[in-house]
Amino acid sequence: MKTIIWSPGAKAALDQTMLFIEAEFGVKARIRLKKEVRRVNNLLKTNPELGPVEPLLADLPVIYHSVVVKRLNKIVYHISETHIEISDFWDVRREPETLSKSVK
Repeated sequence: MKTIIWSPGAKAALDQTMLFIEAEFGVKARIRLKKEVRRVNNLLKTNPELGPVEPLLADLPVIYHSVVVKRLNKIVYHISETHIEISDFWDVRREPETLSKSVK
């Protein structure tokens, strides 16, 4: 089982999303998103290949995967020998070019 490491940028994006969700939809919606992120996090520990290769980042030397969370967000990550690094937490409604620049 690999450990999960969230990059500072990914943590910040997740925190920002949580604040937005709570402000717009309430505490219960934020809690549901948080539970889903934890669930996916635990799935990745035991099954790192869970997400497909992220097509927006296919041209990079590092292979990035992504898993959709609650239809509107993606956890973007790459797999190393010792751990899984969560590189970003994307809102999929944004422009794809903006999203790919945040990881590069």
